[in-house]
Amino acid sequence: MPRKNQIDPAFWKGKKVFVTGHTGFKGTWLSIWLSAMGAHVTGYALPPPTEPSLYGLCRMEEIVTSHLADIRHGDVLTAALLAARPDIVFHLAAQPLVRQSYESPVETYEVNMMGTVNLLEAVRQAAVQGNPAQAVIIVTTDKCYAVQEGNKGYRETDRLGGSDPYSSSKACAELITAGYRQAFFGPRTPLAAQVPIASVRAGNVIGGGDWAKDRLMQDSFRALLQGKPIPIRYPRAIRPWQHVLEPLSGYLLLAQRLAESGQVHAKAWNFGPDAASAVAVEQVVCQLCELWGGGATYASAGDSHPYEVHVLQLNSTKARRQLGWLPKWDLHTALVKTVDWMKAYLQQRDVREICLKQIHDYMGGESGDAR
Repeated sequence: MPRKNQIDPAFWKGKKVFVTGHTGFKGTWLSIWLSAMGAHVTGYALPPPTEPSLYGLCRMEEIVTSHLADIRHGDVLTAALLAARPDIVFHLAAQPLVRQSYESPVETYEVNMMGTVNLLEAVRQAAVQGNPAQAVIIVTTDKCYAVQEGNKGYRETDRLGGSDPYSSSKACAELITAGYRQAFFGPRTPLAAQVPIASVRAGNVIGGGDWAKDRLMQDSFRALLQGKPIPIRYPRAIRPWQHVLEPLSGYLLLAQRLAESGQVHAKAWNFGPDAASAVAVEQVVCQLCELWGGGATYASAGDSHPYEVHVLQLNSTKARRQLGWLPKWDLHTALVKTVDWMKAYLQQRDVREICLKQIHDYMGGESGDAR
Protein backbone atom coordinates (compact mmCIF):
# COMPACT_ATOMS: atom_id res chain seq x y z
CA MET A 1 0.00 0.00 0.00
CA PRO A 2 1.46 3.40 -0.94
CA ARG A 3 2.24 5.85 1.84
CA LYS A 4 -0.60 8.21 2.62
CA ASN A 5 -0.76 11.51 0.76
CA GLN A 6 2.74 11.64 -0.69
CA ILE A 7 2.95 15.41 -0.97
CA ASP A 8 6.52 16.38 -1.73
CA PRO A 9 7.47 19.81 -0.30
CA ALA A 10 10.56 19.78 -2.54
CA PHE A 11 8.27 19.69 -5.60
CA TRP A 12 6.52 22.86 -4.48
CA LYS A 13 9.59 24.84 -3.42
CA GLY A 14 9.99 27.73 -5.85
CA LYS A 15 6.89 26.82 -7.89
CA LYS A 16 4.77 29.70 -9.17
CA VAL A 17 1.17 28.88 -8.26
CA PHE A 18 -1.96 30.78 -9.32
CA VAL A 19 -4.99 30.33 -7.02
CA THR A 20 -8.41 31.74 -7.80
CA GLY A 21 -10.65 32.12 -4.77
CA HIS A 22 -7.63 32.60 -2.52
CA THR A 23 -9.54 34.87 -0.10
CA GLY A 24 -12.09 32.18 0.75
CA PHE A 25 -11.96 29.46 3.40
CA LYS A 26 -10.40 26.67 1.33
CA GLY A 27 -8.36 29.12 -0.72
CA THR A 28 -6.73 30.61 2.36
CA TRP A 29 -5.84 27.20 3.81
CA LEU A 30 -4.40 26.14 0.43
CA SER A 31 -2.38 29.35 0.06
CA ILE A 32 -0.93 28.99 3.57
CA TRP A 33 0.06 25.39 2.84
CA LEU A 34 1.65 26.27 -0.50
CA SER A 35 3.58 29.19 0.99
CA ALA A 36 4.80 27.00 3.84
CA MET A 37 6.31 24.63 1.26
CA GLY A 38 8.13 27.48 -0.48
CA ALA A 39 5.76 28.14 -3.38
CA HIS A 40 5.22 31.65 -4.74
CA VAL A 41 1.44 32.16 -4.64
CA THR A 42 -0.50 34.63 -6.75
CA GLY A 43 -4.17 34.90 -5.85
CA TYR A 44 -7.18 36.20 -7.76
CA ALA A 45 -10.53 36.70 -6.01
CA LEU A 46 -13.05 39.12 -4.65
CA PRO A 47 -12.30 40.61 -1.22
CA PRO A 48 -12.90 38.19 1.68
CA PRO A 49 -16.62 37.35 1.79
CA THR A 50 -16.98 37.53 5.58
CA GLU A 51 -15.90 39.62 8.55
CA PRO A 52 -13.94 38.30 10.28
CA SER A 53 -12.25 36.24 7.59
CA LEU A 54 -9.57 33.60 7.75
CA TYR A 55 -7.73 35.49 5.00
CA GLY A 56 -7.59 38.69 7.03
CA LEU A 57 -6.76 37.04 10.33
CA CYS A 58 -3.86 35.18 8.71
CA ARG A 59 -2.45 38.42 7.24
CA MET A 60 -2.31 36.75 3.85
CA GLU A 61 -1.30 39.94 2.05
CA GLU A 62 2.13 39.39 3.65
CA ILE A 63 2.70 36.05 1.93
CA VAL A 64 0.76 36.11 -1.37
CA THR A 65 0.56 38.41 -4.38
CA SER A 66 -3.11 39.30 -4.40
CA HIS A 67 -5.40 40.50 -7.21
CA LEU A 68 -8.81 41.52 -5.85
CA ALA A 69 -11.08 41.25 -8.87
CA ASP A 70 -14.13 39.40 -10.21
CA ILE A 71 -13.68 36.01 -11.91
CA ARG A 72 -16.36 37.13 -14.39
CA HIS A 73 -13.99 39.80 -15.77
CA GLY A 74 -12.15 37.60 -18.22
CA ASP A 75 -9.74 40.22 -19.55
CA VAL A 76 -8.62 41.20 -16.04
CA LEU A 77 -8.20 37.54 -15.07
CA THR A 78 -6.20 36.75 -18.20
CA ALA A 79 -3.87 39.70 -17.63
CA ALA A 80 -3.24 38.60 -14.03
CA LEU A 81 -2.54 34.99 -15.00
CA LEU A 82 -0.27 35.94 -17.91
CA ALA A 83 1.73 38.23 -15.62
CA ALA A 84 2.07 35.49 -12.99
CA ARG A 85 3.34 32.89 -15.53
CA PRO A 86 2.22 30.06 -13.22
CA ASP A 87 3.56 26.53 -13.16
CA ILE A 88 0.41 25.27 -11.40
CA VAL A 89 -3.15 26.65 -11.36
CA PHE A 90 -5.88 25.95 -8.80
CA HIS A 91 -9.37 27.24 -9.61
CA LEU A 92 -11.43 27.58 -6.42
CA ALA A 93 -13.32 30.85 -7.09
CA ALA A 94 -17.05 30.18 -6.95
CA GLN A 95 -20.44 31.05 -5.54
CA PRO A 96 -20.31 28.09 -3.10
CA LEU A 97 -23.64 28.11 -1.24
CA VAL A 98 -26.76 26.12 -2.11
CA ARG A 99 -29.18 28.45 -0.32
CA GLN A 100 -27.68 31.55 -1.95
CA SER A 101 -28.05 29.90 -5.34
CA TYR A 102 -31.82 29.86 -4.82
CA GLU A 103 -31.72 33.59 -4.04
CA SER A 104 -29.25 34.52 -6.82
CA PRO A 105 -29.41 31.87 -9.55
CA VAL A 106 -28.15 34.12 -12.37
CA GLU A 107 -25.10 35.19 -10.41
CA THR A 108 -24.44 31.58 -9.41
CA TYR A 109 -24.43 30.40 -13.04
CA GLU A 110 -22.35 33.38 -14.18
CA VAL A 111 -19.69 32.84 -11.53
CA ASN A 112 -19.52 29.06 -11.55
CA MET A 113 -19.87 28.49 -15.29
CA MET A 114 -18.44 31.55 -17.01
CA GLY A 115 -15.84 31.96 -14.28
CA THR A 116 -14.58 28.50 -15.21
CA VAL A 117 -14.63 29.40 -18.91
CA ASN A 118 -12.65 32.56 -18.19
CA LEU A 119 -10.04 30.69 -16.16
CA LEU A 120 -9.58 28.00 -18.81
CA GLU A 121 -9.40 30.64 -21.54
CA ALA A 122 -6.67 32.44 -19.59
CA VAL A 123 -4.77 29.16 -19.29
CA ARG A 124 -5.18 28.64 -23.04
CA GLN A 125 -3.86 32.12 -23.81
CA ALA A 126 -0.82 31.46 -21.62
CA ALA A 127 -0.13 28.24 -23.54
CA VAL A 128 -0.55 30.01 -26.89
CA GLN A 129 2.03 32.56 -25.77
CA GLY A 130 4.52 29.83 -24.90
CA ASN A 131 3.93 29.60 -21.14
CA PRO A 132 1.82 26.47 -20.65
CA ALA A 133 1.02 25.47 -17.07
CA GLN A 134 2.33 22.14 -15.85
CA ALA A 135 -1.00 21.31 -14.18
CA VAL A 136 -4.47 22.84 -13.70
CA ILE A 137 -6.92 21.77 -10.98
CA ILE A 138 -10.58 22.82 -11.37
CA VAL A 139 -12.45 22.50 -8.06
CA THR A 140 -16.16 21.65 -8.29
CA THR A 141 -18.22 19.77 -5.68
CA ASP A 142 -19.65 16.45 -4.55
CA LYS A 143 -23.06 17.89 -5.44
CA CYS A 144 -22.33 17.85 -9.18
CA TYR A 145 -23.83 14.36 -9.59
CA ALA A 146 -27.38 13.64 -10.73
CA VAL A 147 -29.32 12.67 -7.62
CA GLN A 148 -29.71 8.93 -7.13
CA GLU A 149 -31.37 8.33 -3.78
CA GLY A 150 -29.86 5.28 -2.15
CA ASN A 151 -26.52 5.69 -3.92
CA LYS A 152 -23.83 4.26 -1.62
CA GLY A 153 -21.14 6.53 -2.97
CA TYR A 154 -20.98 8.49 -6.21
CA ARG A 155 -18.17 7.51 -8.58
CA GLU A 156 -16.52 9.76 -11.14
CA THR A 157 -18.30 7.89 -13.94
CA ASP A 158 -21.79 8.55 -12.54
CA ARG A 159 -24.06 10.92 -14.42
CA LEU A 160 -23.70 14.63 -13.73
CA GLY A 161 -26.73 16.69 -12.77
CA GLY A 162 -27.96 18.80 -9.88
CA SER A 163 -31.28 19.62 -8.24
CA ASP A 164 -30.54 23.29 -7.50
CA PRO A 165 -28.73 26.17 -9.25
CA TYR A 166 -25.50 25.66 -7.30
CA SER A 167 -25.26 21.92 -7.95
CA SER A 168 -26.20 22.15 -11.62
CA SER A 169 -23.82 25.07 -12.18
CA LYS A 170 -21.00 22.92 -10.85
CA ALA A 171 -22.05 20.01 -13.08
CA CYS A 172 -21.83 22.46 -15.97
CA ALA A 173 -18.35 23.49 -14.80
CA GLU A 174 -17.36 19.82 -15.05
CA LEU A 175 -18.68 19.65 -18.63
CA ILE A 176 -16.91 22.89 -19.51
CA THR A 177 -13.65 21.52 -18.14
CA ALA A 178 -14.01 18.28 -20.10
CA GLY A 179 -14.84 20.19 -23.29
CA TYR A 180 -11.85 22.53 -22.99
CA ARG A 181 -9.56 19.64 -22.10
CA GLN A 182 -10.47 17.72 -25.24
CA ALA A 183 -10.71 20.69 -27.60
CA PHE A 184 -7.70 22.75 -26.56
CA PHE A 185 -5.38 20.90 -24.18
CA GLY A 186 -5.51 17.17 -24.92
CA PRO A 187 -3.30 14.79 -26.92
CA ARG A 188 -4.97 15.77 -30.22
CA THR A 189 -3.79 19.37 -29.84
CA PRO A 190 -0.30 20.70 -30.71
CA LEU A 191 2.29 19.56 -28.19
CA ALA A 192 3.04 23.10 -27.00
CA ALA A 193 -0.62 23.59 -26.05
CA GLN A 194 -1.06 20.33 -24.15
CA VAL A 195 -1.83 21.20 -20.53
CA PRO A 196 -2.97 18.46 -18.12
CA ILE A 197 -6.25 19.59 -16.56
CA ALA A 198 -8.21 17.71 -13.89
CA SER A 199 -11.42 18.41 -11.99
CA VAL A 200 -11.86 17.52 -8.33
CA ARG A 201 -14.91 16.84 -6.16
CA ALA A 202 -14.71 16.89 -2.37
CA GLY A 203 -17.06 16.28 0.53
CA ASN A 204 -18.43 18.72 3.12
CA VAL A 205 -15.33 20.38 4.52
CA ILE A 206 -15.00 21.64 8.08
CA GLY A 207 -12.15 23.34 9.90
CA GLY A 208 -11.12 26.50 11.66
CA GLY A 209 -11.86 29.85 10.08
CA ASP A 210 -15.03 29.17 8.07
CA TRP A 211 -17.40 32.08 8.71
CA ALA A 212 -19.51 31.71 5.57
CA LYS A 213 -23.25 31.93 6.18
CA ASP A 214 -25.35 28.77 6.11
CA ARG A 215 -22.39 26.57 6.98
CA LEU A 216 -22.80 24.11 9.82
CA MET A 217 -19.63 25.02 11.73
CA GLN A 218 -20.23 28.77 11.47
CA ASP A 219 -23.84 28.43 12.60
CA SER A 220 -22.71 26.14 15.43
CA PHE A 221 -19.96 28.33 16.84
CA ARG A 222 -22.06 31.47 16.59
CA ALA A 223 -24.76 29.80 18.68
CA LEU A 224 -22.25 28.36 21.16
CA LEU A 225 -20.64 31.75 21.74
CA GLN A 226 -24.08 33.23 22.39
CA GLY A 227 -24.98 30.45 24.80
CA LYS A 228 -27.82 29.29 22.54
CA PRO A 229 -28.70 25.83 21.15
CA ILE A 230 -27.13 25.12 17.76
CA PRO A 231 -29.85 25.42 15.06
CA ILE A 232 -29.84 22.55 12.57
CA ARG A 233 -31.93 22.68 9.39
CA TYR A 234 -31.52 19.14 8.07
CA PRO A 235 -30.80 16.90 11.10
CA ARG A 236 -31.09 13.62 9.17
CA ALA A 237 -29.20 14.70 6.05
CA ILE A 238 -26.14 12.49 5.54
CA ARG A 239 -22.98 14.11 4.17
CA PRO A 240 -19.33 13.05 3.63
CA TRP A 241 -17.68 15.17 6.34
CA GLN A 242 -13.93 15.84 6.21
CA HIS A 243 -11.39 18.31 7.51
CA VAL A 244 -10.45 20.93 4.93
CA LEU A 245 -6.87 19.62 4.78
CA GLU A 246 -8.08 16.26 3.46
CA PRO A 247 -9.30 17.36 0.01
CA LEU A 248 -6.55 19.97 -0.22
CA SER A 249 -4.00 17.21 0.20
CA GLY A 250 -5.68 15.43 -2.70
CA TYR A 251 -5.53 18.54 -4.88
CA LEU A 252 -1.84 19.02 -4.12
CA LEU A 253 -1.00 15.38 -4.75
CA LEU A 254 -2.96 15.34 -8.01
CA ALA A 255 -1.20 18.51 -9.21
CA GLN A 256 2.14 16.79 -8.60
CA ARG A 257 1.03 13.74 -10.57
CA LEU A 258 -0.23 15.90 -13.45
CA ALA A 259 3.06 17.77 -13.61
CA GLU A 260 5.03 14.52 -13.50
CA SER A 261 3.00 12.35 -15.87
CA GLY A 262 0.89 14.73 -17.94
CA GLN A 263 -2.38 13.59 -19.48
CA VAL A 264 -2.48 10.22 -17.67
CA HIS A 265 -4.23 11.80 -14.69
CA ALA A 266 -6.12 14.54 -16.58
CA LYS A 267 -9.63 13.48 -15.60
CA ALA A 268 -12.20 13.86 -12.81
CA TRP A 269 -11.38 12.79 -9.24
CA ASN A 270 -13.27 12.33 -5.98
CA PHE A 271 -11.55 13.12 -2.69
CA GLY A 272 -13.97 12.04 0.01
CA PRO A 273 -13.69 10.60 3.54
CA ASP A 274 -14.04 7.02 4.67
CA ALA A 275 -17.62 5.71 4.78
CA ALA A 276 -17.63 5.98 8.58
CA SER A 277 -17.34 9.78 8.29
CA ALA A 278 -20.49 10.05 6.14
CA VAL A 279 -23.04 10.61 8.91
CA ALA A 280 -26.13 12.68 9.63
CA VAL A 281 -25.93 16.37 10.55
CA GLU A 282 -27.38 15.64 13.99
CA GLN A 283 -24.57 13.19 14.77
CA VAL A 284 -21.95 15.78 13.80
CA VAL A 285 -23.53 18.44 16.00
CA CYS A 286 -23.88 16.01 18.90
CA GLN A 287 -20.15 15.25 18.77
CA LEU A 288 -19.38 18.96 18.46
CA CYS A 289 -21.39 19.72 21.60
CA GLU A 290 -19.54 17.02 23.54
CA LEU A 291 -16.17 18.42 22.48
CA TRP A 292 -17.14 22.01 23.23
CA GLY A 293 -18.47 21.19 26.69
CA GLY A 294 -20.22 23.64 28.98
CA GLY A 295 -23.63 22.09 28.48
CA ALA A 296 -23.72 22.87 24.74
CA THR A 297 -26.84 21.62 23.00
CA TYR A 298 -28.75 21.85 19.71
CA ALA A 299 -32.29 22.13 18.37
CA SER A 300 -34.15 21.95 15.07
CA ALA A 301 -34.24 25.26 13.19
CA GLY A 302 -37.94 24.59 12.73
CA ASP A 303 -38.78 26.58 9.60
CA SER A 304 -38.96 25.63 5.92
CA HIS A 305 -35.79 25.39 3.85
CA PRO A 306 -34.95 24.82 0.18
CA TYR A 307 -34.66 21.22 -0.94
CA GLU A 308 -31.32 19.45 -0.51
CA VAL A 309 -30.64 15.81 -1.30
CA HIS A 310 -30.99 13.56 1.76
CA VAL A 311 -27.96 11.28 1.31
CA LEU A 312 -24.69 12.27 -0.33
CA GLN A 313 -21.57 10.11 -0.26
CA LEU A 314 -18.44 9.91 -2.42
CA ASN A 315 -16.52 6.88 -3.59
CA SER A 316 -12.82 7.78 -3.75
CA THR A 317 -11.51 4.35 -4.76
CA LYS A 318 -9.89 5.73 -7.92
CA ALA A 319 -7.84 8.31 -6.01
CA ARG A 320 -6.75 5.73 -3.48
CA ARG A 321 -5.69 3.15 -6.06
CA GLN A 322 -4.22 5.38 -8.76
CA LEU A 323 -2.77 8.24 -6.71
CA GLY A 324 -2.06 6.57 -3.39
CA TRP A 325 -4.26 9.17 -1.67
CA LEU A 326 -5.89 8.17 1.61
CA PRO A 327 -7.75 10.17 4.26
CA LYS A 328 -5.74 10.69 7.46
CA TRP A 329 -8.20 12.28 9.88
CA ASP A 330 -11.58 10.73 10.65
CA LEU A 331 -14.63 12.80 11.57
CA HIS A 332 -13.85 12.86 15.29
CA THR A 333 -10.32 14.12 14.66
CA ALA A 334 -11.62 16.72 12.20
CA LEU A 335 -14.01 18.02 14.85
CA VAL A 336 -11.29 18.03 17.52
CA LYS A 337 -9.05 20.08 15.22
CA THR A 338 -11.88 22.48 14.44
CA VAL A 339 -12.77 23.01 18.09
CA ASP A 340 -9.08 23.39 19.00
CA TRP A 341 -8.72 26.03 16.29
CA MET A 342 -11.74 28.00 17.47
CA LYS A 343 -10.69 27.93 21.13
CA ALA A 344 -7.18 29.09 20.17
CA TYR A 345 -8.73 31.90 18.13
CA LEU A 346 -10.86 32.96 21.09
CA GLN A 347 -7.66 33.05 23.16
CA GLN A 348 -6.36 35.58 20.58
CA ARG A 349 -3.48 33.38 19.49
CA ASP A 350 -1.79 33.95 16.12
CA VAL A 351 -4.24 32.47 13.61
CA ARG A 352 -1.71 31.79 10.87
CA GLU A 353 0.46 29.92 13.35
CA ILE A 354 -2.56 27.83 14.40
CA CYS A 355 -3.13 26.87 10.76
CA LEU A 356 0.55 26.10 10.19
CA LYS A 357 0.61 23.89 13.30
CA GLN A 358 -2.36 21.88 12.06
CA ILE A 359 -0.83 21.56 8.59
CA HIS A 360 2.39 20.36 10.22
CA ASP A 361 0.42 17.80 12.25
CA TYR A 362 -1.32 16.59 9.10
CA MET A 363 1.88 16.37 7.06
CA GLY A 364 3.65 14.65 9.93
CA GLY A 365 1.32 11.71 9.81
CA GLU A 366 -0.59 12.36 13.01
CA SER A 367 -3.18 9.60 13.08
CA GLY A 368 -6.91 10.06 13.44
CA ASP A 369 -8.35 6.60 13.86
CA ALA A 370 -11.95 6.28 14.93
CA ARG A 371 -12.64 5.98 18.61
